[in-house]
Amino acid sequence: MPAVHVNKLMQVAVPVEDPARAKAFYADMLGLPHLFDAPPGLSFFQCGETRLMLSRPEGPDTAGSSILYYGVSDAREACAALAERGVTVEEAARLIARVDGKDVWLAIVRDSEGNLLGLMSEQAAA
Repeated sequence: MPAVHVNKLMQVAVPVEDPARAKAFYADMLGLPHLFDAPPGLSFFQCGETRLMLSRPEGPDTAGSSILYYGVSDAREACAALAERGVTVEEAARLIARVDGKDVWLAIVRDSEGNLLGLMSEQAAA
């Protein structure tokens, strides 16, 4: 059997309880470009090469969410900006690793539906 080679994340389904509230969060708070809406209550956003699909959970086994890690230019600035807008910050931005001469920063926030989001940035090591 040939090997499968995954080369990028194409789309992520994010379960939401209130599609309108979630759509506003992803557009207004995170600033992701809205692509289109589709019935029944789906909203699609572009995040780099990855599409996000916001949808109501289709059953009890789809009600949870993995943590999505979004790349930002500066996790400290992004976290502070979201906190100023009233977004819940679970973990303030902190240096988590130094890889190949770069400092990797991570902050954890919650979206309007209670899902955890990671905000990651890489900068030249200090």
